[in-house]
Amino acid sequence: MAGSSPARLYCTLVGAVLVVVGIIGFFYSAGFETGVAGVSKDTDDIFGILAVNGWHNVVHILLGVLALVAAGSPSGARTYCLAIGLVYVVLALWGIIDDDGIIIGLLPLNDEDNVLHLVLGLTGIAAGAATPSAEGRARPA
Repeated sequence: MAGSSPARLYCTLVGAVLVVVGIIGFFYSAGFETGVAGVSKDTDDIFGILAVNGWHNVVHILLGVLALVAAGSPSGARTYCLAIGLVYVVLALWGIIDDDGIIIGLLPLNDEDNVLHLVLGLTGIAAGAATPSAEGRARPA
């Protein structure tokens, strides 16, 4: 890949996995219930590990498509990695602190989700930080 970078690699790999997992997640739970009781009733564990429901699946697909689009641009990939990395770290911490395992009455999270979100967040931030900004790149003469 011409102009490859850690950020573009992250966006390509994570983006593709998020889209696939989002689609597969609908085979486990396609419900769009809201509220703690509704989400609890309508949640299933994809591969027996990660809690998902319809809302969670849509978020996976949207973030995955956004990552794949961002992978097409070095600056877009870097920005995506830094932004989504921060979002995932905050989400992981929120999930750890939250006692009912449901964020904003829509998204189910379990301990495995929290660990995965933390890993995705830290690697996203690392990939973004390891990719030079557009100003930091040498311009062709």
